[in-house]
Amino acid sequence: MKLSVFSFQFSVAALVGCVLVANAETNQPIDLPTALKLAGAQNLDVQIARERLREAQAQHDAALYNFFPWVTPGVAYRRNDGRIQDVGGTVFDASKQHYTLGANLEARLELGEAWFKALTAKQIAKAADHALETQRQESVFNAAIGYFDLVKTRATASVAQDAARVAGDYADQLQRGVELGLIFKGDALRARGQAERNQLAVQQAREQQRIAAARLAQLLRLDPSVDLVPVDNELLPLTLTTTNTALDSLVAQALATRPELKQGEALTSAAKQSYAATTVGPLIPSLGAQAFLGGLGGGRNNNAGDFGGTENMALTLGWRLGPGGLWDTPRRQTAGARLAATTLTADKIKDNIIQQVVEAHTRTHSLIAQLATLKRALATAEEAFRLTRERKERGFGVVLENIFAEQELTRARSDYVAAIAEFNKAQYTLQLASGGLGSGR
Repeated sequence: MKLSVFSFQFSVAALVGCVLVANAETNQPIDLPTALKLAGAQNLDVQIARERLREAQAQHDAALYNFFPWVTPGVAYRRNDGRIQDVGGTVFDASKQHYTLGANLEARLELGEAWFKALTAKQIAKAADHALETQRQESVFNAAIGYFDLVKTRATASVAQDAARVAGDYADQLQRGVELGLIFKGDALRARGQAERNQLAVQQAREQQRIAAARLAQLLRLDPSVDLVPVDNELLPLTLTTTNTALDSLVAQALATRPELKQGEALTSAAKQSYAATTVGPLIPSLGAQAFLGGLGGGRNNNAGDFGGTENMALTLGWRLGPGGLWDTPRRQTAGARLAATTLTADKIKDNIIQQVVEAHTRTHSLIAQLATLKRALATAEEAFRLTRERKERGFGVVLENIFAEQELTRARSDYVAAIAEFNKAQYTLQLASGGLGSGR
């Protein structure tokens, strides 16, 4: 019986040990530079944008192929038995056959259409390149935001753990006083209730930390089961941008560097080329050419001889009238409407970028003032908590006063941690809005 109990306890201990080892193996430390690097390389949205760039480049190459002829090698056979008409109009009976062997070179070049298609495809490839940079910067920005959220949840959990420890110790002290008959039991219960609420806050903070780790892992394309742990043990305000930079300078920088604007300019140029293809393109003549190089054989009845070399050439030059050519009004109107819409979209992107810079600049400066206020509030809460503890130790304090002081200190610490995280995120937001993230390619 004793052996069975010992085996059971050993099995439980081994199971707990395995779980602890597994948890230790799934904890993966990560710092901000690593997160930013992985976001620029492994993020799915970045990879999708990269493939779209390759597609646009391939379409540009395909547009250039329109300037080249195509060759059709092969064999042709034709036979006639019965009535036939000659070039003079006479109808007579004939039995004959012929065959050809060689290469047929054909080219039908819509010069205007091919030229403007190539120019359009080139601009679309440029737009895709800028779209890739836009997505890269956005992914790096999201990684920074995710990392700061992870550090914030860890710092919040640390604050909650400290509060739970302090409240638990105080509740234990009061409980001992109750047992000695020195403390009112209701006060001990109030303190125990506060300790339980703080323990609940710890559990909720750990939950948020794990969720933040899973979200960051998904963004970086890491195994979501791996619990990412930030290397930074505490949140500190970062200095990424010069806070006294004039708003006009930041707006000018954004308008000069944001890849979204460059993408819009490339798409507008592509729309202009498409419109020119409907107005100028039809004025450029189309070129047609055909040449056959090979041999011809055959003869009357079943004669298959008389094989010899032959060459045929044809060259045409003309204009296309109607649909797809001159006087195709619906096509021109469609291209014109597309150009107008693309231009308006580019203007809208410009307005949005200016708004983003203004908002990010305003929020950054507001958070600077908020941090100063919250720092003073934290110092006040710490001093109030210290004085309350001194009153309690002298026997003059009351339980509710101590509980309220601890609650205020915990709230002040949590608010300060959250404000630092928001300040760091606001600086990255300002960098993204003003084009300060730059190119990482």
